[in-house]
Amino acid sequence: MALNVVALAGGVGGAKLAHGLAEILSPNTLTVIVNTGDDFNHCGLSISPDVDTVTYALAGLAHPQHGWGRAEDTFQALSTLAQLGGPTWFQLGDLDLGLHLFRTGKLRAGMTLTQVTQAVCQAWEVAAKVYPMTDDPVRTMVKTPGGELPFQEYFVARECEPTVEGFRFAGIETAVPAPGVLHAVDQADLVVMCPSNPWVSLDPILLLDGMRISVGQKPVVGVSPIIAGKAVKGPAAAMYADLGIEPSALAVASHYQDLLDGFVMDVQDASLADEVRAYGMKVAVTDTIMRSTEDRVRLARDVLHFVDAEVLG
Repeated sequence: MALNVVALAGGVGGAKLAHGLAEILSPNTLTVIVNTGDDFNHCGLSISPDVDTVTYALAGLAHPQHGWGRAEDTFQALSTLAQLGGPTWFQLGDLDLGLHLFRTGKLRAGMTLTQVTQAVCQAWEVAAKVYPMTDDPVRTMVKTPGGELPFQEYFVARECEPTVEGFRFAGIETAVPAPGVLHAVDQADLVVMCPSNPWVSLDPILLLDGMRISVGQKPVVGVSPIIAGKAVKGPAAAMYADLGIEPSALAVASHYQDLLDGFVMDVQDASLADEVRAYGMKVAVTDTIMRSTEDRVRLARDVLHFVDAEVLG
C-alpha cells in the first residue's frame, strides 16, 4: 500500500529510522520534519545538529559507528583550534565544517534554514523531503540545580552530568512551523514518531503552533527509543530517571498516549505490551535495535506492515 508518510525525528535514532523509511518508500511519499531546538552558534558558525544528522543519514554520508558526523572525517581544524586555546568540546570535523560554513554564509545572506536545508539535500541527492521544524530560533534549555544550560552544553560539554529538573524551549511561544511543514502533515496518511528523545527531540516539534493538533488528526505510530530501561543513544533514560519517572517503553507510550494509535516496542520489553495496550493503542513487538542499514530497513518494514495490518486495517 502506498502511503504518504511524515516522520518526526531528531538525534541518531530518528535519523536511522528515517533512513530506513527512505530506503523503502517512494521519494515523493516521505517527509522528515526535524527538531531544531538543539541548534546553536559555535565559533561563529550556525550549527543544526539534528538536521545534519538526519541529512547525513539520508545522503549515505553519516559516520557508521557514531551515527552523527561524517564518515571518514578528519579533525585538522579542531587540532589547530586546540593549539590556539579555542573551544574544542564540540567535535567539528573538517568535512562537517564545510557544511556549517555553507549554512552560516547562506543564512547571513538572507536565506532561511528551510531554504539552506533544501539546497543541501539537492546537492547531496537526498530524495526525501527534509524540513527543519521551524525557521525561527528555538533553543532547548535544560533546567538543572545550578541553573539553566543550553542543550549542547548539558549534552556534550557537561556530558549529561547535571541533574535534569525540566526543560524550557526559548522562543517556542512565537515560533511557527517552517513553510511546508503543516501542509506535509495535512497531506500525510501516517505520522511516524521516530525513536528519538521524547523530551528534547520530539516535544519541541509538537509544541510549535498548530503541530500537535495537526498531528493528532492523523494516524500516529511511535517507536520507543528506550529498550529494557536504557536509551540506545543519548540521555533520554537519564532524563526520565532525573524527573522521577522510571525509564521504560511504557513511560514513552504514556508520554504520547493522547496522540498514538500504535506503538512499536522492542522484544526485550514484550512484558509491557498489555500495559501499553491499556492506553488504547495497538502494539507491535519486534527487534528495534538498528546496528546496520539492513536493520533500519527491516524496522521500517515492520513499522509499515504493523500500520497496514493493525493501525489502518
